[in-house]
Order: sequence, then C-alpha cells, then structure tokens
Amino acid sequence: MNGRGISVVWMSLGVALLLMILPLPEWARTFRPQWAVLVLIYWCLALPHRISVGTGFVLGLLLDVLTGTLLGQHALGLSLVAYLTVQLHARIRVFPLWQQAFAVLVLLVMEHMLSLWVMAATGQAPPALRYWAIPLVSALLWPWVFVTLRNVRRRFKVT
Repeated sequence: MNGRGISVVWMSLGVALLLMILPLPEWARTFRPQWAVLVLIYWCLALPHRISVGTGFVLGLLLDVLTGTLLGQHALGLSLVAYLTVQLHARIRVFPLWQQAFAVLVLLVMEHMLSLWVMAATGQAPPALRYWAIPLVSALLWPWVFVTLRNVRRRFKVT
C-alpha cells in the first residue's frame, strides 16, 4: 500500500476515534455507535492482507486512552474482532449488505461480551440492559458505513 493509501486508512480510523469521544447528550450516550470497530471491520474486509490484528490492537489502545477505560480492554476486543474479520473476510464480503450487517452484529456483540467480561473481572458494576443497544445501533449503521468507506477507498485508490 502506498503512503497515500495508508494515510487514508489511518485518517478514517482517526475520524472514527473522534466520533467515539464526541460529546453527546446524556440520553444519546447509550446509543453511541461503535465507530472505531465499524471502521476497523470495514478495512479488515477491504484490505485483509494489510489491516489486521496489529491495527486492531493499536486502535484499541488508542481507544482505551481516549475513553479512560482499563488499558488493554478495547485492545483485546478489537484484536479479536480484527482476527475474526480477516479469517472470515472471503465469506463476509460476498454477503448482501443486510447479511453483512448481521455478521457485523455478531462481531460487535462478541466485542461487547469481552468488554463485559473485563469489567466483571475488574470488579466494576454490570451495566444496564441498554448496554446491548450499542451493537444493535452500530449494526444498523453498517450499510451506510460500508458504502461511505467504499466510496472513500475508490476515490483515493486505496489498495
């Protein structure tokens, strides 16, 4: 991948991180999509030979620092999501967008379950039931994220 291609990937990941820390009203925080995970999944599907577990780990560490969570919590989850996405990319890419959204929902729920496990292991109080709305909202946004990032990838000729 040329320098411009890698900068487009990291710029999109940076925008996703900014969207993760964007201030929202109290009622909307419960429904904040997992932008960083969605963008990581897209790039793992589009460029599985370039973007994978290492990218997920670094992105997860950055997300841990930005959100103030336990260092490594998101890194572990995003690494797992990147690994599974790269392993299954040939299957997921041929699905229509609504089936891709379901596969993305499964990946997001797994990442959320891993975060829940880390919270329980560190003695944090379990979150409310609305904690599970986040993966659902994120999966519903998948078609929009996919089409947007695909257009960005084509426009900047990222290969």
